[in-house]
Amino acid sequence: MAVVGTGGIAAVHAQNLAGLGDRVRLVAAADIDQERLDAFCDRWEVPGRHRYLETLLADARPDLVHLCTPPGLHRQQALTALGAGAHVLCEKPPALSLAEIDEIAAAQKSGGASFATVFQHRFGSGAERLRTAMASGALGRPLVAVCHTLWYRPDDYFAVPWRGKWEVEGGGPTMGHGIHQFDLLLSVLGEWQEISAVAARLARPTATEDVSCAVATFAGGAVATVVNSLLSPRETSYLRFDFEYATVEVEHLYGYGDDDWRVHPAPGHEDAVTAAWQAGPSGRPSGHGAQFAAVLDALEAGSPPPVTLPQSRGTLEFVAATYASAFERRPVRRGEIGDGSPFYRRMHGGGAPWTSAPPAARVQETTL
Repeated sequence: MAVVGTGGIAAVHAQNLAGLGDRVRLVAAADIDQERLDAFCDRWEVPGRHRYLETLLADARPDLVHLCTPPGLHRQQALTALGAGAHVLCEKPPALSLAEIDEIAAAQKSGGASFATVFQHRFGSGAERLRTAMASGALGRPLVAVCHTLWYRPDDYFAVPWRGKWEVEGGGPTMGHGIHQFDLLLSVLGEWQEISAVAARLARPTATEDVSCAVATFAGGAVATVVNSLLSPRETSYLRFDFEYATVEVEHLYGYGDDDWRVHPAPGHEDAVTAAWQAGPSGRPSGHGAQFAAVLDALEAGSPPPVTLPQSRGTLEFVAATYASAFERRPVRRGEIGDGSPFYRRMHGGGAPWTSAPPAARVQETTL
């Protein structure tokens, strides 16, 4: 393994790789900040230190490269690593646009190495238990869902140069924060069909939104509300699934365990729902370690590592459709955003409605 970018999230990667024991070796790291690179390599006993990805690939020849860099760098770094024959595991969001992720897909197809995105909430035993119980039929059809990422980020959070800018972060909480929660939602409910959304910049000194809300319909008929906020002092990540025969909820902040899940059977279905839920796996919290283990399992079996490019693209298309619906004030269907759409190459399309307005002009900035 090799890590590119040695900031805070890289330490999370290194710690979870260390937890996998002798299944992996962290052989190299790269960062343009020499001091930060040295501190990371000293802490995690990484032998290879590089200022540039190209030299890392040539010297270390890693099997898998972890991209822990700002989102604006993901596309080119992924293309470089795939071109060198290295698999890529990329922090969210995988790219700044659908055009970029399609370019990565073309590189994967022509090369032989695989690209995957870190969406670690898919891999906790609670989510797996839900999908297993759902597949058994004991829960019935999914009907209604709620997916709320209600977080708080003060103004000084955006002092980091790449935050809050379309060109380098790709979007606000829809793109960079709530994406983990609604990726889990999509892994349960399957393909979405249509989105109607609003987005606003109400308070933070950003070019991007600081809140969005979408209503999404799914191929199976379910309807879900998805809220992404950086303005919520009581922070929570909350998902709720109302099936025909049960409600299943999880509430956490940045990662869940089994105790964060609740199941409420409908009257007359207590035994079947309880039996199906108890039959599922347990004991594995969501987190990078759970996904890293699944990635290693896949690579050792010769399979594409999760979360695959098609799955990642579906989640990124959900983001693009949320922005397109909010900014164009209309419903957007799955598959509608193609090469001819301004939202294919930039998440904000032709520009956010508040582009020329100061943050104080809050009423005018909300798309209705």
